[in-house]
Amino acid sequence: MSKKEADQLNKQENTPSEETMEEMTVTLDLDDGTSVNCAIVTILNVRDQDYIVLLPLEEDGENQDGMVWFYRYYENENDPNEEPVLEYIEDDEEYEIVADAFDEYLDNVEFDELMDEA
Repeated sequence: MSKKEADQLNKQENTPSEETMEEMTVTLDLDDGTSVNCAIVTILNVRDQDYIVLLPLEEDGENQDGMVWFYRYYENENDPNEEPVLEYIEDDEEYEIVADAFDEYLDNVEFDELMDEA
C-alpha cells in the first residue's frame, strides 16, 4: 500500500478510547480504486511517534489470515475534527521496530486476559 492510500483514511469516529478501539473501523481507499474496511487494533507510541495497527477485513467483516498493517499516525491536536493522516512505513528497520512493539502489545493483552480469567 502506498502513502497515497494511507492518506485516504476515512475515519468514522474521532478520538478513540481503548474500549471502543476494538469496534472501530476505517476505510482505506487504495490506488487501484478499491476500498478496504479495516478494524483498528490499537495505536502504539514507539520512540515518540504514534503508529496505528489496522486489521484488513473481508466483505463478511472477518479476517482469516491475521495479517495487520502498520502506518505512522498523526492527529491534529488543535482540531479534533480533522481527519488523521496515515503514512506508509518505507524503512525496514522502522517497520521491524513497530512490529516488535506490536508483538509486545499482544503479549501484554494475552497476559491481561489470563489474569482476568484467574
